Amino acid sequence: MKIFLKNLKEESVVYQKVDTNLNFVDREKQVEKFWKENHIFEKSMEDRKDDPTYMFYDGPPTANGKPHIGHVLTRVIKDMIPRYRTMKGYMVPRKAGWDTHGLPVELEVEKKLGLDGKEQIEEYGMEPFIQQCKESVWKYKGMWEDFSSTVGFWADMENPYVTYHDDYIESEWWALKEIWNKKLLYKGFKIVPYCPRCGTPLSAQEVSQGYKTVKERSAIVRFKVVGEDAYFLAWTTTPWTLPSNVALCVNPTETYCKVKAADGYTYYMAEALLDKVLGKLGSEETPAYEVLEKYVGKDLEYKEYEPLFACAGEAAAKQKKKAHFVTADNYVTMSDGTGIVHIAPAFGEDDSRVGRDYDLPFVQFVDGKGDMTAETPYAGVFVKKADPLVLQDLDKEGKLFDAPKFEHDYPHCWRCDTPLIYYARESWFIKMTAVKDDLIRNNNTINWIPESIGKGRFGDWLENVQDWGISRNRYWGTPLNIWQCECGHMHSIGSRQELFEMSGNEKAKTVELHRPYIDEITLKCPECGGTMHRVPEVIDCWFDSGAMPFAQHHYPFENKELFEKQFPADFISEAVDQTRGWFYSLLAESTILFNQAPYKNVIVLGHVQDENGQKMSKSKGNAVDPFDALEKYGADAIRWYFYINSAPWLPNRFHGKAVQEGQRKFMGTLWNTYAFFVLYANIDNFDPTKYTLDYDNLPVMDKWLLSKLNSVVKTVDDCLANYKIPESARALQEFVDEMSNWYVRRSRERFWAKGMEQDKINAYMTLYTALVTISKAAAPMIPFMTEEIYQNLVRSVDKEAIESIHLCDFPKVEEAWINKELEDDMEELLKIVVLGRAARNTANIKNRQPIGTMYIKADKEMGQFYTDIIADELNVKEVKFANDVESFISYSFKPQLRTVGPKYGKLLNGIRTALAEINGTEAMNELRSTGLLTLDINGNKVELSEEDLLIETAQTEGYVTEADGDISVVLDTNLTPELIEEGFVREIVSKVQTMRKEAGFEVMDKIHIYAKDNDKILELMKNHKEEIMSEVLAEDMTLGTTDGYVKEWNINKEPVVLGVAKM
Repeated sequence: MKIFLKNLKEESVVYQKVDTNLNFVDREKQVEKFWKENHIFEKSMEDRKDDPTYMFYDGPPTANGKPHIGHVLTRVIKDMIPRYRTMKGYMVPRKAGWDTHGLPVELEVEKKLGLDGKEQIEEYGMEPFIQQCKESVWKYKGMWEDFSSTVGFWADMENPYVTYHDDYIESEWWALKEIWNKKLLYKGFKIVPYCPRCGTPLSAQEVSQGYKTVKERSAIVRFKVVGEDAYFLAWTTTPWTLPSNVALCVNPTETYCKVKAADGYTYYMAEALLDKVLGKLGSEETPAYEVLEKYVGKDLEYKEYEPLFACAGEAAAKQKKKAHFVTADNYVTMSDGTGIVHIAPAFGEDDSRVGRDYDLPFVQFVDGKGDMTAETPYAGVFVKKADPLVLQDLDKEGKLFDAPKFEHDYPHCWRCDTPLIYYARESWFIKMTAVKDDLIRNNNTINWIPESIGKGRFGDWLENVQDWGISRNRYWGTPLNIWQCECGHMHSIGSRQELFEMSGNEKAKTVELHRPYIDEITLKCPECGGTMHRVPEVIDCWFDSGAMPFAQHHYPFENKELFEKQFPADFISEAVDQTRGWFYSLLAESTILFNQAPYKNVIVLGHVQDENGQKMSKSKGNAVDPFDALEKYGADAIRWYFYINSAPWLPNRFHGKAVQEGQRKFMGTLWNTYAFFVLYANIDNFDPTKYTLDYDNLPVMDKWLLSKLNSVVKTVDDCLANYKIPESARALQEFVDEMSNWYVRRSRERFWAKGMEQDKINAYMTLYTALVTISKAAAPMIPFMTEEIYQNLVRSVDKEAIESIHLCDFPKVEEAWINKELEDDMEELLKIVVLGRAARNTANIKNRQPIGTMYIKADKEMGQFYTDIIADELNVKEVKFANDVESFISYSFKPQLRTVGPKYGKLLNGIRTALAEINGTEAMNELRSTGLLTLDINGNKVELSEEDLLIETAQTEGYVTEADGDISVVLDTNLTPELIEEGFVREIVSKVQTMRKEAGFEVMDKIHIYAKDNDKILELMKNHKEEIMSEVLAEDMTLGTTDGYVKEWNINKEPVVLGVAKM
C-alpha cells in the first residue's frame, strides 16, 4: 500500500494530495507494481474458488510474433468481462495459452537459418530444425507478458497451456482417434488449395484468410474445331493451366452461336456474351459478327477440337482415354468470358468433377514446387511466371484471341504470401460435410455479438462447409496419429499407452510426440504381421487451437471432472477473421466430439485501422506500435477508447487525438472531481468513517446524485451482463459528466462553507459515496485509475478495508434511492438551462451580466428549489412559468410557390393576400395542432401544410426566445442601470479570481485587492466593497494604487488596472 499512501501524515491530512496532471502512465506503473507485489490477481482467484464458475477461454497467440495494436483491443475486451464477472461473484478461470505449431513458426525459423523450402530444411536436418522451432516459439514470450501486464490483462501466465506439450498432443490424438472411429477421418485424392513454396495443402479456413485483389491477364483462346474451319472461343483466368487442357465445357441449357466475326474467323461461343467479346471488332461500316447458327449448349457436347498443346494430347494417348472434346455442366455461367471454359482436371474442383463425369485423362504438368514440368515448353518456370510465356506462345501461333486484364480476389498463403494453386493430391480430411446439420444446430445455440455475424458470415460458412483438409506436408506440428502398413492396413493411435501396447517399445512411454522422434516408433500390423510406419503428415495448427477446451486439461487422461465443469465456455472473444479460424475450429471439434457448442457467448471484434480507415502496415508507415502507444497515452486511456468509440465488431480507427479526447472527457473529468474532493476533504480533515449517510434528511441535489448513481450502476450492470460494452461506457461517461459539471458545480459553496455543518457533511458523504461507487462500477474498464482512487479514498481511512478495488464486489443497487421523478425533473431543468444559455448567446449577453426576467413554457411548473437553481445558473432575477410565450414571437407567412403553384394555380394571388393578412400567432397554433392551415379563398377551401409555407419568425424587440420540443424559454434582454452595475461587479470578481490562480495562490489564501486608472470602476468597487471581498477571500481593498501581482483588464469596454497580493 505504501506506493499510494506514502505522503500521508495522519495528523495533518486524511488523503494523499492528488496531482491534476492527466498523464497517467507513471501512476499506472505504480499500480501495476502494487498488483504484482501483493498478488492481487492471484487473490482475486483464491477469493472466488468456491463460487460458481464463469468460464472464459483465451484464444492462444503465437509467441514468435510481436503484439500489434489490434492485440490491445482483444486483450482489453477479454480482460474486462472476466473482471466484471469476478466482481459479480463468479470464479473466472483465466488460463493463458500459447499457439506453438505450424507454418508461422517454420517460416520464421527458415528465415533465421537462411533456408528456402523443404529441400533445404531436409538438408539442414529435421531434428535440429524442430529444435529451432521449439526455441523460436518463445522468442517474444517476455514481450507478450510485459505487454499483457502493461495493458492490465489478467491471466494465469505461470501455468499456461502450450500446444507443443506432449500432454496436449496426446489429448489431440485421443480426439483424432474418436474422429477416426466415427469414420470421419479419411484419406482422399482431391483438388486442394496448395502452397507451392511451403509444399503443403491448406484448409478452407486458412485459404479464406489470405485473399488479395489482383489484376492479371486472362486468356480468350481459339480452339480449332476438328473437321471445320471454325474455333471454340474459351476463357481462363489461369493461362498456366492451358498446357494441361483436356476438354472444354459449356452450359447445357444456355444458347450458343456459330458466328462469322469481323476478324475473319468463325467462332462458337455463348450468345449472351457475343457483344461483350466480339463487339470491339466492329466498325461503322462492318458489323462485329454475323450469326450463322444457334445451338443449345447440350447440342455441342462431344464435339471435338485439336489439342492446344501437343503434350496434353500425348498424355491422353498414353492413358488411353478420350480427350479434347466439349463437355456440358451447369457450373458454367454467362457472367464473364465467352460461356465456354477450359477444363484441366488436376487444377480445379469443378474441372475435377467434370473430369470424373466424362472419364477424362488426368494431366498434371505442374510439380510440388509449383513449377511447370519437363513435358511442357516451360519446364522449371513457376506457374505464375509461366502465364506471360503461355500467352506469348499462343499469340505467335494465332491461337490467342485476347488477353484482357482481369481483377479478381486470388488466394495467397496466409503466412508466406505465395499465390496458391488448386492442385490434385492425396490429403487427409475430416468429413465436416457429414456433421453439417449438427454444426448449424449448435451454432444456433450461441449468442453471437453481433448476431449478424453468427447468422450471416459464420452461418453462411457452415451452410457451405467443406471437408477439413487436416494434413500438412510439413515438420513442426502435431503428428497425424495414423500408422500404415505396406499391405494397406491403417490404424489410429489414441494414447501413449496404446502406442506402447501396439509397438511393444519402451520408448513409446516417454518419446517426444514430434517428428522425427515419433516416426521411430513402429507397430506390428495385426492384418499381415508386417511393420506399420506413421504417415509423414502433421496436422493443421488450427486443430491445435480448436482442441484447447479439452487438451489444456490433458483430457480424457486427467482432470475429467475439471473439464466437464469448465466446458463449454461462457465467453470468448477474438477478431472477426476468427470466424474462419478459431471460432470455427472450436465449433468443428466440439460438434464432432461432444455434439454441443463449445462457447455460449462470443464478442466478435473489428480490426483496428489508422485514423483514415486504412489497414495498418509497416510498409505504409501507418502502423502503431502498441508499446509506444501505451507509454504515451497509458493503458486506461486506450482501454476506454476501445470501449466507447464504437460497437466492438465495427472497425476501430485508432489515433492519438481520439484517445486523448476520450481520456479528457471521462477519465479527466472523473480524476478532477476526485481531486476536488480530496483538496477540500483534506482542508476539513474529513474522514467518512466518522459519519453516516442519512438519506432521508439529504437535500434534493444529494438525493438526485444518489438516484442517478444507482440508476447508472443498474444500467452498467445490465449492459455488461449482456455484453453491451459501448452502452456501459456511455452510461458511465454521462454520469461522471453530470456529477462533475452539475452536482459539484452546484454544490461548490457547500464545500467552501466554514466549519462542519450538517449540510457540508451531507455534501462530502454524497460525493464520497458517488466517487467510490462509480469507481467500482468502472473498475473492470479502467482498472488502474480506479485502483488508485480506491486506495486513496478507502484504504487511507480504513486500514481494514478490502485490499484492492478488484477484490471488491460490483456495487449493489440501492433501489430505495432511485427516484425517477426526481431524475426527470432535473433532466428538464438541465434542458431549460441549456436553452437559457443558448438565448443568452443569441442576445450576446455574458452569463455574468444579470438579466431581469425569464419566461418558461414547459409541461409542468417546477417548484421553488428548481426555479432558484435556474435563476442562479442563468443569472436571472426572476423566473416565471407561462402557458403562452407566443406573444414574444411574431410569425408571417408566404406561399411556397414550388408546391402551392401546381396545387392551386389561379388561387395563388388570393392565397398570397390571405397569408399576408392572417393573424400569425393563431395561424401558427393551428398549423402545430392540426398540421394544416385552412383558408377560404373566394369560396374555395385551401389546405396548406408546413411544406407549402415560407414561415418567417421575428422576436419581439427586447426579448429572445429559444425552444426545444415542448419547452420554450424567453429572456427579457432589457438591462436596467442596476443590472448593468451588478454585471460590472461580477466581472471584477471573475478577473480577481483569475489573477489568484495566475499568481499561484492556494484556494484558502487570504488576499489584498488593489485597483486604479478608472474612476467609474473604482466607484463601483467602493460601493460593493464587502460583496467583492467576500467572493474572493479578500481581507482588504485599496483603490487608487496597485501592488502585488498586477494586470491590465478591459471590463465591458472600461480599461482598469487590478492587483492582488497575499496577506
